[in-house]
Amino acid sequence: MKKLILGLCTGLMLTTANAQDDLITAIQNPVDYVNPLMGTDSSPALSNGNTYPAVAVPWGMNLWTPQTGTMGHGWAYTYNANKIRGFKQTHQPSPWMNDYGQFALMPVTGGMKFNQDDRASWFSHKAEESTPYYYKVYLADHDVTVELTPTERAAQFKMTFPKADSSYVVIDPFDKGSYVKVIPEENKIIGYTTKYARGKLTNFKNYFVIKFDKPFKDVNTWEGDSLIVGQAEMEGNHAGALVGFDTKDGAVVNAKVASSFISFDQAELNLDREIGDADFETTKQNARDLWNEKLGRIDVGGGTIDQVRTFYSCLYRTLFFPNKLYEINEKDEIVHWSPYNGEILPGYMFAGTGFWDTFRALYPFLNLAYPSINKEMQAGLANDFKEGGWLPEWSSPGYANIMVGNNSASVVADAYIKGLRGYDTETLWEALVNGANNEGPMSAVGRAGAPYYNELGYVPYDVDINESAARTLEYAYDDFAIYQFGKAIGKPKKEIKKYKERSMNYKNLFDPSYGLMRGKNQDGSWQEDFNPFRWGNPFTEGNSWHYSWSVFHDVQGLVDLMGGEKDFVKKLDSVFSMPPIFDESVYGGVIHEIREMQIADMGQYAHGNQPIQHMIYLYNYAGAPWKTQYWARETMDRMYMATPDGYCGDEDNGQTSAWYVFSAMGFYPVAPATDQYVLGAPLFKKMTLKLENGKEVVINAPDNSDKNRYIQSMKVDGKTYDKNWLSHKELLKGATIDFEMSDEPNKSRGTEKSAYPYSLSNE
Repeated sequence: MKKLILGLCTGLMLTTANAQDDLITAIQNPVDYVNPLMGTDSSPALSNGNTYPAVAVPWGMNLWTPQTGTMGHGWAYTYNANKIRGFKQTHQPSPWMNDYGQFALMPVTGGMKFNQDDRASWFSHKAEESTPYYYKVYLADHDVTVELTPTERAAQFKMTFPKADSSYVVIDPFDKGSYVKVIPEENKIIGYTTKYARGKLTNFKNYFVIKFDKPFKDVNTWEGDSLIVGQAEMEGNHAGALVGFDTKDGAVVNAKVASSFISFDQAELNLDREIGDADFETTKQNARDLWNEKLGRIDVGGGTIDQVRTFYSCLYRTLFFPNKLYEINEKDEIVHWSPYNGEILPGYMFAGTGFWDTFRALYPFLNLAYPSINKEMQAGLANDFKEGGWLPEWSSPGYANIMVGNNSASVVADAYIKGLRGYDTETLWEALVNGANNEGPMSAVGRAGAPYYNELGYVPYDVDINESAARTLEYAYDDFAIYQFGKAIGKPKKEIKKYKERSMNYKNLFDPSYGLMRGKNQDGSWQEDFNPFRWGNPFTEGNSWHYSWSVFHDVQGLVDLMGGEKDFVKKLDSVFSMPPIFDESVYGGVIHEIREMQIADMGQYAHGNQPIQHMIYLYNYAGAPWKTQYWARETMDRMYMATPDGYCGDEDNGQTSAWYVFSAMGFYPVAPATDQYVLGAPLFKKMTLKLENGKEVVINAPDNSDKNRYIQSMKVDGKTYDKNWLSHKELLKGATIDFEMSDEPNKSRGTEKSAYPYSLSNE
């Protein structure tokens, strides 16, 4: 890691304090603080992020990564691997979802090695440089150095070869149907891959074009394990190409690569538009500048080097998914291949996110810091519905039958309530109503158990619908989001009334004998053999202690169910004080989410997964905001670090990172589809959020330190502020927020009901 850490120090300005206490006081190039290897030391049994070093630009259609895993393996790059098999164009949002439209390039020497194992080369992190905009590594077995830099739909490779009479570049479009054609007179290779992991896609091809700056010494193609020397074209289950070059010591072979989901011509157009005649260094500088501009929307100061690196490494992860699936044709029109019907259609399209994860903080973060990209995403959601008849809940791309909930409602509602305009809200309203009242074509689209839910007010435990309690709780919140959206766009009261009423359905699963949520049978009796520590059915990747807090929109109602504020706070406390016991019997083994909770030494608090991530902020609704301040800082300090093992569970498309970014600012969106952020306490002495409208939110906490994590007092624009929440609408006007921090909690501030955040019961 020495080389990486030295590279990250570029542009730092430190105070003159002791090295141990040095604080970063100014940021020149935020991209220099990002470690793309954060979270890569992971496995299916234990996730420290389950990330890969994504070399890309924000929300780019294509990402690139060194590939240590075998073809088609979800874990494309793992930190403990010692061989690289290729450099892969990827669209993978997570290892569990795997990939689509992937292909790889790999330089080799010493013979015509094209098989993924034969061509693999040893490498070391000591000879690896990983940044968001540039990747470099030395391939020891081939004595080749590879450099890579991206654009939205294209990339440049720079491969430095030794003196050799057998230098080659392998083009591997992977299996499940692929094609290559070498065009020697143009130093060009075209091809396509049809490989994908999820859903059922029509007319799916990722077309690619690769242009080299050196002539080919020889041309070969292969299919499976069979090499055809001299043949320039190949189609089959697993077709590929192998082109040779004359290389002297230090010879550089450059390659420009682009792709398209539409056609070869569009791939060529993407290449000409995004790279054209630009050299490698120009493309690299452009990507670096773009990252600095996007990351520079948030400027931090007065934190340790570790805190700054962790902050910008998390911010980097929030800027990838969902990624663009649309392209710009020769008429400068925005067009896309549709994952729903296979047609080429006008308008925006995105893919690569699971709303079960990202509705909580990732989308609210975009609405605050990068609303223009979410405006495109909302237009893309309208196209999803028009082309497929449903909104996706997990798109990778199109519809994937995984996870629960109807949380597209939250994603749509929060965007509009946070001020986004200029897209087809009427179509989105139609989509939300359709999804909320009907079972979809698969259990993860629409609402599985909708007839039961609409009649009984819950999805029964005993009707063979898995994760019934989790579905009920999320449907209730989603109904609230629909109510909020309908109210905001002026729908008649009688039309939206039922969604408001159904948003109280969470109460149907509260068992007062346990003070927790519990599965309920169709006849109204409770599920038998209830164990609040049992993970899984009727919950999703958690137990009752995790899901009982999933009442984002009506915490006051939950406080009342649990016996009032004192009992509520006591129950929150118990999450941290209980031992991390568990019952994994539903799964037949310990899943990684369980293991991550067990080893974290935070009791039953399972920050490595999404259902409980908002729970820390609920103390604000019951007169104990200082406990939120303590646990938010504790979680930031202990659960995150810009290292290969730096997350405490799956990063999940920016959600776990967005929790950190919000929490470092000092507030969090407990209830998306409302105007409010619930207070925690800021991490840095100063932070400036530069809004897209030109305004700034300046957060000052000059006395902030490791010990001074409690808010003594707070001012907004110079006026004393006693509430436990901030208004999105007011922040958009620009604001200066001053925190007085202390090592002792202020147990009188924020304890009156007038200070509490929004709850539907109080409406």
